Amino acid sequence: MKNNLTGIILAGGKNARMGKKKSFLKVENARLIDKILGVYHEIFSEVIIVTNDPLFYTEFANAVLVTDIYKDKGALGGIYAGLFFASYNYSFIAACDMPFLNADFICYLIEQADKYDIVVPQFSDGFQPLHAIYSKNCLPAIKRHLLADKLKITAFYKELRVFPVCEDQIKPFNKDGRLFLNINTPEDLKKVDMLTP
Repeated sequence: MKNNLTGIILAGGKNARMGKKKSFLKVENARLIDKILGVYHEIFSEVIIVTNDPLFYTEFANAVLVTDIYKDKGALGGIYAGLFFASYNYSFIAACDMPFLNADFICYLIEQADKYDIVVPQFSDGFQPLHAIYSKNCLPAIKRHLLADKLKITAFYKELRVFPVCEDQIKPFNKDGRLFLNINTPEDLKKVDMLTP
């Protein structure tokens, strides 16, 4: 059964280090965008792709395409646009370059969301803000930060109710250590290929 949440894919990056659109890179013989959409359509009643190149994504008729409201504001601008256009109060947001999303872990995050504005995995070196749940209550704080050109995603967290999901809670869903892998460079892609069984 699908949840009354929106699944948002951030696909608006400049892809400077990769040199090509990361969404369409292949891992395990499937494009990243298709792998993510496969997980999202299992879980979410609505799927949104945030992209400033919507023509590249017109083949995905089962997703809503939106573009940034505040241009050139990085991932924080993408989060804002996704939440702004989402039909539901809560959204799960992930970057388009994460090939190993885990549906069970996403559902676990959803279960924690009820009394919080943000549910986000946290490791000793910080949060995973592009693999997290956000509520529409975040919109005013994000807008203030965007207008002040403060673009670090986690900077607005202190203004809201945050549930950090700690490493012990993450471990059962991340036995192969690939859950949060993302692909920024051709070298990253080679590493992922080597890790693929």
